[in-house]
Amino acid sequence: MADLKIQGLAKSYRDVRVLENIDLDIASGEFFTLLGPSGCGKTTLLRTIAGFQHQDWGEIIVKGERIDHKPAHKRDIGMVFQDYAVFPHLTVAENVAFGLKARALPKGEIEARVAESLKMVRLEGYQDRLPAEMSGGQQQRIGLARAMAIRPTLLLMDEPLSNLDAKLRIELREDIRDIQRRLGITTIYVTHDQEEALAVSDRICVMNKGNVEQIGTPFEIYRKPQRRFAASFVGTMNFLPGLLEGGRLVVGRQTVAFPGAGSPGIVEVAIRPENVLLAGMAGSGPAISLAGEVRKVTFLGREAHYTLKTEAGEIVAQVADPERDFIEMEGRPVEIRLPLDKIVLFSSNGDVIDLGAAR
Repeated sequence: MADLKIQGLAKSYRDVRVLENIDLDIASGEFFTLLGPSGCGKTTLLRTIAGFQHQDWGEIIVKGERIDHKPAHKRDIGMVFQDYAVFPHLTVAENVAFGLKARALPKGEIEARVAESLKMVRLEGYQDRLPAEMSGGQQQRIGLARAMAIRPTLLLMDEPLSNLDAKLRIELREDIRDIQRRLGITTIYVTHDQEEALAVSDRICVMNKGNVEQIGTPFEIYRKPQRRFAASFVGTMNFLPGLLEGGRLVVGRQTVAFPGAGSPGIVEVAIRPENVLLAGMAGSGPAISLAGEVRKVTFLGREAHYTLKTEAGEIVAQVADPERDFIEMEGRPVEIRLPLDKIVLFSSNGDVIDLGAAR
């Protein structure tokens, strides 16, 4: 049974529809991420699950019981907020114990759970400090410990790392994932950070303008996008205009055999920068070959990024561990190959085209 089932959920603010008939099934123990740009509806969806606001229609079901008629404090949900949301006048231990005291648990059990939670978030020995004496990362750990201490059915996290610096974000996201796996708490996590979503999630729900664009594992979202928006939002993706006709694909002035690729018509050819091959790079199999010019080279140490002007349009290539000759290519002509087994085709309405035998 799914820990959380959402059916036909919709929400509007005046004349603006912010959620459009959302259907989700989230399994027990799953780390499920809502990913999308600002204004896509992900935080509204999270707050509706939490009970901080109410949907216009639709149902929220947890472990087979409908909960959307219940107030927030009776939904057995732990919440970690973006802005830490710790009580400044309470010590670390008192902050973590807050929800436990509200549940009228025995003193001994409260003390044991507080100690256990602080150990999980690596804050042992800090129990008597006030939040003002703690760093931003430590304050977010307090919020995480407080949410976990009540042992909720669902743990909701609303962009909990967005106020932290880059190094601390990576450290804390790994801690959050490790703790979640250890406890097996069903977690719904909101972020606009694509790398963060790929790193921590069992599954990702990509949202746009109040709609679900695609749900899948990080691998599926990145390697097998089903919608153009998902392909463009998660990671970097090159798009070139193309044409399918008579079992052939035309890109620029180049035509290649492409059987089993759907109905004839105008398409977009999509390929990740790391799959673009430059002259001199190893690669075999059928590919689209394009003549081009290196407009710019950006050397980043372990990799280099190339902005390429081609007959079909501008694209970006990424080369790992480049040799000196590859770094000194700016302004030079170059042959570019797009392997057919690495490209994705999208129709004019943004849906992926089943490539069938072409793969």
